[in-house]
Amino acid sequence: MQIVDTIAGTRQAIRDTRAAHPDGTLGLVPTMGALHAGHLSLIDRARRENPIVAASIFVNPLQFGPNEDLAKYPRTFADDCAQLERAGVDLLFAPTRAEMYPRGAAVTTTTPSTTVDPGPIANRLDGVSRPGHFIGVATVVAKLFHILQPDRAYFGQKDAAQLAILRQMVRDLDIPVDLIACPIVRDHDGLALSSRNRYLTPDERAQALILPRTLDLIAQRIAAGERRSEPLIAAGRALLEQHPEVVLDYLTLVDPDTLLPVPEASPGTLVAIAAKVGTTRLIDNFLLE
Repeated sequence: MQIVDTIAGTRQAIRDTRAAHPDGTLGLVPTMGALHAGHLSLIDRARRENPIVAASIFVNPLQFGPNEDLAKYPRTFADDCAQLERAGVDLLFAPTRAEMYPRGAAVTTTTPSTTVDPGPIANRLDGVSRPGHFIGVATVVAKLFHILQPDRAYFGQKDAAQLAILRQMVRDLDIPVDLIACPIVRDHDGLALSSRNRYLTPDERAQALILPRTLDLIAQRIAAGERRSEPLIAAGRALLEQHPEVVLDYLTLVDPDTLLPVPEASPGTLVAIAAKVGTTRLIDNFLLE
């Protein structure tokens, strides 16, 4: 696996690799590191669908608010590199902040002159409690797409709001990349895998299981015939109220493309939840089949 930390070096490496595979597609898996089995499932999908696979590791300061966990976000670069090499990644782009944002965002109090604002959709779901977060996400992903020019890019369904915003960005800006959504990977107890799970104490991890259980309850109510959003959300909230240590951010049924609330569930509806367990904010969701 080739590891490159500059934009110029990455572009040259991509040109060289594409020259060796003139008819091959390039699949990209963007990450912030602290890799787990969920990330590796994206790499595996990319490996199966493309002769060239690239990954990126960059903890993007633009998507962290002033009171969020940028400073303590887990950084496990050596272990991440070993996992990516075993998984068959050809190229890893691992830039510094200064390389990605030479005229801004070297520290969290500054921003580059040019950012990508997705508009109103960026203020829905996670964007409500994390203002500016999706501007940071859209900006860094647009830069990664421009630098690596992948044919396909792979993202986890757990970040459903991010997926909706990136799909809109790709469509609106005519970026020639196919976005591939991959299923949520869960631990043995049902908790959706996340790099932030490592923040949880054993007690908090047990408490966090109420998130997938709440989604399961709503799925059961839908399967039993209830379609109206209000009673479905009320049932989920009633279950959550039995666990006051878990602080709900949102529990909602929305259109997966617009992230706007829907009055009733139908095929394709996104059922999404976010909550704080201790100091750790977790998200989870499912798409109604």
